[in-house]
Amino acid sequence: MRLGILSCSAKCYSTRRLVEAATQRGQRVSVINTKQLSIDLQQGNPDLYYRQKKLAEFDAVLPRIGASITYFGTAVVRQFEQMDVFCANSSAGISNSRDKLRSLQIFSRHHVGIPATTFVREKKDILPAIERVGGAPVIIKLIEGTQGIGVLLAESVKSAEAIIELLQSQKQNVLIQKFVSESKGKDIRAFVVGDEVVAAMRRVAQGQEFRSNVHRGGLTEAIELNDEYRETAVRAAQIMGLRVAGVDMLEGKNGPQIMEVNSSPGLEGIEQCTQLDIAGAIVDYISARVDFPEIDLRQRLTVSRGYGVAELFIPEGSQYVGKRLDEVGFEEKDINVLTLTQGTKVIPNPKKSRQLSIDDRILCFGKLELMRDLIPPKIRRRRKTDVQELPDLPVAHQVIEESATTIAD
Repeated sequence: MRLGILSCSAKCYSTRRLVEAATQRGQRVSVINTKQLSIDLQQGNPDLYYRQKKLAEFDAVLPRIGASITYFGTAVVRQFEQMDVFCANSSAGISNSRDKLRSLQIFSRHHVGIPATTFVREKKDILPAIERVGGAPVIIKLIEGTQGIGVLLAESVKSAEAIIELLQSQKQNVLIQKFVSESKGKDIRAFVVGDEVVAAMRRVAQGQEFRSNVHRGGLTEAIELNDEYRETAVRAAQIMGLRVAGVDMLEGKNGPQIMEVNSSPGLEGIEQCTQLDIAGAIVDYISARVDFPEIDLRQRLTVSRGYGVAELFIPEGSQYVGKRLDEVGFEEKDINVLTLTQGTKVIPNPKKSRQLSIDDRILCFGKLELMRDLIPPKIRRRRKTDVQELPDLPVAHQVIEESATTIAD
């Protein structure tokens, strides 16, 4: 296998360890400075140039994309994907995880714990937002901060309001997040490779510092995760679309609370803490997968007119609640069930005897028209609180008309 490591720093600990692990296993490995690549696009022939020369062929690449070059870095990874080179982390996964708001939005629809979070733009919305997450103290986060930078603790509502107004005045987007007091300045970093946690450590903040990041002086201890935390970490990485990830979790009273999923987790702290060969586990995983890569279904299936992959939802009141998969009529309609999700459990290639329950999700491949007709429309859950109605249609229509007149003029 010829492995390329996308990294702007060949001398950093993580890159050096990955090169060392690949070399020890007899793999050919090269460090590719991401910023020195050029993307060439021609009909049917996506290509890459490195230092003005056509890039050699690689079997796989491991992206180590820094926050400062996220846009260009993900474009490079996307180009490798178009060239059918196996990428340990997808470009979409890197983009999703790098944006804290986007990642939490994705997590919020899945059965994984996250701290209550809100995102506001208007000054008048700040105080109600703080109340909705449980009141002060609150955590204030920059959406694209890393290594604990841009994470602040506001002890009172007034200080929170002042900090948010200051950051917003500097054109910064911030999240307001519930302070999980029971975590007491501690968090867990689980290192996920493929579908397993290969190492985990607890990070403990020191002194008056509430941030437990190693870069902020936090101390570490190796730990063995129980099934709940291990499964949550793996599921979080998979939801983000990452095969190699550092998953940061708080120990909440109701179980693990996902803080962040890092697509380029550092190796130094966790390898020194656990004394495990994590770099070797990453190289072994890539080597095993390079000959059997996953395809991008969203692109490959566009050539099959009328066919695709869809997720079917079983709402409350559905006629299929309580029925088995073989009673729903998938086979007659030539629909193949890929996975069945029940709560937090994902069942690949489920048996036909599996019984369907409320809120189950079924990932299928087949004719889209038949799948659309098979399952009734999702019934939206009634909100528990009062909802403010939008303006009546005539008012909204009048605004549209006025805008159209302005554009025409």
